[in-house]
Amino acid sequence: MRSPPIPEMATQEVQLNETLAHLKTESESLKSKLEEERAKLHDVELHQVAEKVEGLGQFVMKTRRTLKGHGNKVLCMDWCKDKRRIVSSSQDGKVIVWDAFTTNKEHAVTMPCTWVMACAYAPSGCAVACGGLDNKCSVYPLSLDKNENLAAKKKSVAMHTNYLSACSFTNSDMQILTSSGDGTCALWDVESGQLLQSFHGHAADVLCLDLAPSETGNTFVSGGCDKKANVWDMRSGQCIQSFETHESDINSVRYYPSGDAFASGSDDATLTANKMRILLKKESTLFFIKKLGRTSEKYFPVFNL
Repeated sequence: MRSPPIPEMATQEVQLNETLAHLKTESESLKSKLEEERAKLHDVELHQVAEKVEGLGQFVMKTRRTLKGHGNKVLCMDWCKDKRRIVSSSQDGKVIVWDAFTTNKEHAVTMPCTWVMACAYAPSGCAVACGGLDNKCSVYPLSLDKNENLAAKKKSVAMHTNYLSACSFTNSDMQILTSSGDGTCALWDVESGQLLQSFHGHAADVLCLDLAPSETGNTFVSGGCDKKANVWDMRSGQCIQSFETHESDINSVRYYPSGDAFASGSDDATLTANKMRILLKKESTLFFIKKLGRTSEKYFPVFNL
């Protein structure tokens, strides 16, 4: 088969260059329009809006129930979706499921190690997960029989190379998200114990995580000893945004109910509220309770979270 004549090849190359130039011009035009639309919606910074909000009055809190039964520090707890039961884990090596209305213990499990640092209720309320210095995340199915031996039904779902610092079921009982002192987070299949996705990006222990509200999609935020709070895409395993707003370890992260912001608490005695914008360019508008910080910016294609 003969190759096309040189003039024909040159013509094809010119046409290709023209097409690329046209597409580039069109993309720049679309980008400008998106920036204009965003400017219409984001015409003021979050801290400026916050300054105009009236302060809350004095908030009086009363102790309704005191649940006693642990023999040492309570390290973690999680509410059941039924808004009545609560699971707690402790440095004494025990995990207890409580009826918060009556203060009765419904189930109690003694773990093979002390410092049970993480626990979580399954969305259905039919299981709890926990773990700590054993480097594992174990799931215990619950039943109406309060005398049942839960330890006999234990299922080891996740295995890290260092302590388990946090765990959270996704929007179903079939998957669970974990964070660890080995510097990683991971998504696991509860039934098979198979690793579905791993998340690498922290330079030190990961201490906490929080799953985005279900309506905002498959993202979660984690915080660690590297002073960073990272936002992750659970589908790709990539870190889509990273915040450096603290001077010490980040111990707690929680999403705002809308899912477009989160708060973080640190050993540096401060809280920060981090606002996320997701468009052609990742940007962050931050307001801080006690101090200013900085955030790293990355470029990503447009996608729906």
